[in-house]
Amino acid sequence: MAGYDIESLRHSTAHVMAHAVKNLFPDAQVAIGPSIEDGFYYDFGVSAPFTPDDLEKISAEMQRVIKAGKPFVRKEISREEALALFADEPFKVELIEDLPSDEIISIYEEGDFIDLCRGPHIDNAGQIKAFRLLKSSGAYWRGDERNAMLQRIYGTAFSTQQELDDYLKMIEEAEKRDHRKLGRELDLFSLQEEAGPGLVFWHPKGAFVRTVIEDHWRSEHLNNGYDLVMTPHIARQDLWRTSGHLDFFNENMYQPMMVDETPYLIKPMNCPFHLLIYKSRVRSYRELPIRWAELGTVYRYERSGVLHGLLRVRGFTQDDAHIMCSREQLDSETKRVLEFVLSMLRRFGFSDYEVFLSTRPEQSVGDDDVWEQATDALRSALDAQGLSYQVDEGGGAFYGPKIDVKIKDAIGRVWQCSTIQVDFNEPERFDLTYVGQDNAHHRPIMIHRALLGSMERFMGVLIEHYAGAFPLWLAPVQAVVIPIADRHSEYAGKVADDLRASGFRTEVDDRNEKTGYKIREAQLQKIPYMLVVGDREQEAGAVAVRSRSEGDLGAISVADLIEQFKKELTE
Repeated sequence: MAGYDIESLRHSTAHVMAHAVKNLFPDAQVAIGPSIEDGFYYDFGVSAPFTPDDLEKISAEMQRVIKAGKPFVRKEISREEALALFADEPFKVELIEDLPSDEIISIYEEGDFIDLCRGPHIDNAGQIKAFRLLKSSGAYWRGDERNAMLQRIYGTAFSTQQELDDYLKMIEEAEKRDHRKLGRELDLFSLQEEAGPGLVFWHPKGAFVRTVIEDHWRSEHLNNGYDLVMTPHIARQDLWRTSGHLDFFNENMYQPMMVDETPYLIKPMNCPFHLLIYKSRVRSYRELPIRWAELGTVYRYERSGVLHGLLRVRGFTQDDAHIMCSREQLDSETKRVLEFVLSMLRRFGFSDYEVFLSTRPEQSVGDDDVWEQATDALRSALDAQGLSYQVDEGGGAFYGPKIDVKIKDAIGRVWQCSTIQVDFNEPERFDLTYVGQDNAHHRPIMIHRALLGSMERFMGVLIEHYAGAFPLWLAPVQAVVIPIADRHSEYAGKVADDLRASGFRTEVDDRNEKTGYKIREAQLQKIPYMLVVGDREQEAGAVAVRSRSEGDLGAISVADLIEQFKKELTE
C-alpha cells in the first residue's frame, strides 16, 4: 500500500462496505461514504435500520470481498452515461445533477460494484488489513432534517492490526470517560428536552465546578492586565448588519424578535458589544493596549443532528476577550496572549498541544503589509514559546491570521479550545479610532482570543480528561467524613467544620449504612478523600484517611491533614 495515505485506505474500506451492503441488501440505495477523522462512514437508504447482527453480516461479507482482492479501477464518463448508470440510485442521481457542467465525472469499479467517486483509492481491496464496523445510526440526507432519513454505518480502518487494536482500546476508554454518562452519574448537569435541545442545566455540583473555573479565570485575567466587562444578550438587528454577521453568520443566528416595532437579535458573538464600549468615548494612544474580557453567554443555531452533550450546544458561555492595540504593540501583545493561553491550559493539566498558524486566504480584507506584520507577530509568538506548529496556508479568517491551540487529553484525543485571531475588519466596520501622539486619528487593530473556548465545551473536555475524578482544587466535594457509628457523628461534624473553616469543601455521611458501603459510594462519586472516624480517631483528634487514587493512607491529625490539603492545592 506504499504511496497511499490513511484517508485513501479508509475511503476504500467505505467503498468495500458499500459493496458488501449491496450484496446483502440489494434494494439498499447508496448515498455518500467519505473518510473522516479516525475512520469512515457510508449512508444508505434502507427500509429498516441496521441491527448489530446486520453489522456482523456486513463485516463478514467485507472480508469475502477483501479476500477476492479485486482492483479499484477509475474511469471517467459523461454526465449522460453517469445518469444512466445510476438511474436506480436516486441519491447518486441528485449528486450528479448538482455537479457543475464542466465537472469531470469519475467512477470506480471494484469487482462487480461500481461507485460514483472522485477517489483516490488504494490499488486493490486485498490491501485492506485491519478494519472494524463500529455502529449505525440515523442521518439526514445531506445533513438537512427536511430530507430523507438514511442509515449511516460508521467504521474505522488502519494499516496494521496493532494500530486497530490500540484504537479500539482507546474507544473503550473513551466510552468510560463519556462526559454525558459521567454528568448523570456525578449529578453535574442535564439537558432537558422539555426546555429544548442544546441547552444546558447545571446542577449544584456542576455549577460549583464551573464557578471555581470562572473565579480562577477572572482572577488570572485581572492579574494579567485585563478589565472585565458585561454586555447585554440582545441588540438591534442593525448592529449585526454593521458587524457583518448578518452576511457571514446568518444561518447560525436565531430569528429576530420585534421590540417596539424594531427587530432585535439574540447575540451569537460578544465582539460587537465590546466595540460599542470602545466607541463610547474618544480614545487616546495612551490607553492602548485595551484588554477587555467577558464570560459572555451567546446563542447559536446548531442543527439537531450535530448537538452532542456539552461539546456542541446552542447556548454557551464564551471565554472571550478583545484587545485593542496599535500596530506597534501587535507583536508584544500576541506574545503576551500566547503565554497566557499556555499558562491557563497548564493549570488545568494540559501540557501537550497541536498548534496551527493559519495564513491569509484568497478572499480577505486588509492591506498586504498589515497581513504580513500580523502573521509575523503570530509566528514570532510561537517561536518565543518554543512551540512546534503546522502552517495552514490560506486557512485564516477573511479578517486576519490566527493561531489555534488544540490540547491532547489523558488518552491522546485532540480538542480545539484556544484561539488567537487578529482582526482588521471589525475596527474598520465600526470606524474605531484613537488619537495618536501626532493628534491624528488612527485605526486600532483588534485581537480576538479565547483561552478555554466555551465553558460548556471545556467542562465536557475536563470531565473526559479526568474521567470525572477532578483534582482536589476542582472537586465539588473535596472530602467526606464517615463516622463508623452514631456515637462518632458529633466528632465527624467537628472535623468537617474545621475543614470548612480552612476553606475545604467537606460533607458528613452519617447515614445508617455500613462503613464499607459509604466508602464505595464516595469512590463512585469520585470524592478525592474519605475520612473515617471511630473511637481511636476521636480520642486522638485524628482521622483515618483514604485517598480516591491511593487507597488507605493511615491516621493523621486534623491539623496535619489541613496542611497536607493546602500543600496539594499549591502544587
